[in-house]
Order: sequence, then C-alpha cells, then structure tokens
Amino acid sequence: MRPSPIALVTGANRGIGREVCRQLAENRLRVLIGARDPAKGEAAALEMARGGFDVEAVALDVTDAASIQALGDKLGAVDVLINNAGVDYDTDQTPISADLARVRRTFEINLFGAWAMAQAVAPGMRRRRWGRIVNVSSGAGALASMGRGPPGYSASKAALNALTRLLAGELAGTGVLVNSVCPGWVSTDMGGRGGRLVQDGAASVVWAAMLPDDGPTGGFFRDGRPVAW
Repeated sequence: MRPSPIALVTGANRGIGREVCRQLAENRLRVLIGARDPAKGEAAALEMARGGFDVEAVALDVTDAASIQALGDKLGAVDVLINNAGVDYDTDQTPISADLARVRRTFEINLFGAWAMAQAVAPGMRRRRWGRIVNVSSGAGALASMGRGPPGYSASKAALNALTRLLAGELAGTGVLVNSVCPGWVSTDMGGRGGRLVQDGAASVVWAAMLPDDGPTGGFFRDGRPVAW
C-alpha cells in the first residue's frame, strides 16, 4: 500500500462509519470523517484524536453537488473512498404501498450520493494509478435472496451493487479496486438491537479498503467472502 493514504468516509460521525474511521486510522491511514452536521463530525474527530489517531472532520452532504465540490477543492487527493452514507431501512413499507417520494429520497443518498462521490474522486485515483472505492451495501440488496422488502432500501442497495460493477469495469487495470461490502446486520441506530458488534461489521468494510494491489474488484463481500448478487 502507498505511504499514508488518505481515506474519506461518508456518513461517518456515528455507527458503522465512525468505527470504520477508527479502524482505518488504527491501520495508519489519514482519515477524513465526512458528516452533514459539522458539530457531530468534530465531536467524533476529537474523540479519536485523543486516542492518537490522524483524523479530521469535514463537512459533506453527498446529495449536494456544491458541498462535494467545495470539499474536493479543499482536499485534493483521496486514495480510499468509503461510501457509507445510507438511510431509511423502510420495513414499514411494501413495494405496492411504498411512498415513492420517500423511495426517491433514499436513492438520492444510497445510490446517487455514492455515485457523485465516485465521480469526484475516481479520476484522480485513475491518474495516480492507485485507489480503493468501497460501497457499503447490504444483503437486502442481493437479488438472489430478495423478497418483499424493505423496498426502497433494498432497491437502492441493489442499484448500488450495479454501480460497483459499472465502476469496476471502467477502472479495470488502472490500480483502482471497487467493491461492495455487506457489513451484516449490525446493532446501530438504523439497524436496531440484536445485530452483530459494530466493530465486526466495520472490519468487513475495512478489509475491502485495505486490499492488496492484486485483490479482487467488482465483487460483493461480507467478512472477506463473496456474497451472491
């Protein structure tokens, strides 16, 4: 791996994203904690910095082109992108009764936010001939096991998996690896109680961020093992 890569994690002030930041910093990456709420991002960064980690909070709304552009102008190079921002595990909806305005809002973050971030950082990765893009997906987005719901969340994660394949195809042979990762059902504010430890879910994501240069690309993984699409 290149010396001191810079990693940007979206939606990183809490839950899986926050723990991914901590683990990446533990692996000696410089980590940017992306958060829509600057105060919450700063609080997370301060706590990690007290532990001696190289972290910085950055204001970022993945649905706002101006926010992405402003961050890009400020940062320059990003070597590792973790598209972690995600919303609305809509178990209260069904495909037939779903509020489509709500589903569109879910897609804005879960798919188009990740897509916009990839467009912002992938050209630089390609020029430098090195990079990692990790799309935090879900088993709910696996077509092989998909049922009735949660409809908006499941459809958005299936689309995110498609984006992973498309990006990996375009970036093949450039040194940029693009993969989807399902962290599993994790006990977080969105996941609820009863899931696995957040540390274990985050480790699944960090595995993909730390892949060697001959590692896989265009895959869907949980805990380092392939998941059926």
